[in-house]
Amino acid sequence: MKKFISILLVAAMCMALFVGCGNSDSDYKYITDNGKMVIGITIYEPMNYYDENNKLIGFDTEFAEEVCKELDVEPVFQIIDWKAKETELKAKNIDCIWNGLTVTEERKADMDFTTTYLKNRQCVVINKANESKFSTTEGLASAIISAEAGSAGETAVKSDANLKNASYIGSDTQAAALLGLVAGNFDAIIIDYTMAKACVGEGDYADFMIVESIDLEDEFYSIGFRVGSDMTEKVNAIIDKMIEDGRLAKIAEKYDRTDLYNEAVNN
Repeated sequence: MKKFISILLVAAMCMALFVGCGNSDSDYKYITDNGKMVIGITIYEPMNYYDENNKLIGFDTEFAEEVCKELDVEPVFQIIDWKAKETELKAKNIDCIWNGLTVTEERKADMDFTTTYLKNRQCVVINKANESKFSTTEGLASAIISAEAGSAGETAVKSDANLKNASYIGSDTQAAALLGLVAGNFDAIIIDYTMAKACVGEGDYADFMIVESIDLEDEFYSIGFRVGSDMTEKVNAIIDKMIEDGRLAKIAEKYDRTDLYNEAVNN
């Protein structure tokens, strides 16, 4: 009996040791020990994109660089397949998702969200020549439309009573959806308002317009970390600091997103 009790005590001590070690293995320690934070992104203006010198810039790019400076780690930006973002995060191929990531109830099961920092909405973009034809979701029910696969835009298509009846084709990225509209492959696309405001009506997209008469749901951007990650609290503290000292407002002003920033932080 004594021998049996001794075995149980040893087993209990081993289990306690195992649990203790598991609890001490935090995301913060993992990232800081590596000396870098691998940030999952896609390329789209104005959040993460390349300038004329092939330098990665953007609202989220500069925001992430400031946060990493506070954490004393190197930001490593890694382009990912947006459809596989949750898998990439869980597998530790990336440490966070930071690319105009919309907070949704569904995504809360797969990641922890930080404080929101920018308001957004999904919007419909069409050729100006089709303004009278596609001014409502009812009109778009017979159209060929696209959105980035796995995005909030795709969710908007599938959840709207009229849009879900349209012929839908998923695109790899929002930029690909825009190019498809240029090529005439789609009648309309659903993309982030932040992106549409940055490019629609200019250059290759001069003939396009945002259909302001179609009001899709508002949403907010956040940074996604692994479920239960202690990085969420760490980064929230830095976000609060950047809001207080005005650094985040300056980034928003630089990328002409002051109004959407103010609506998010004052929400």
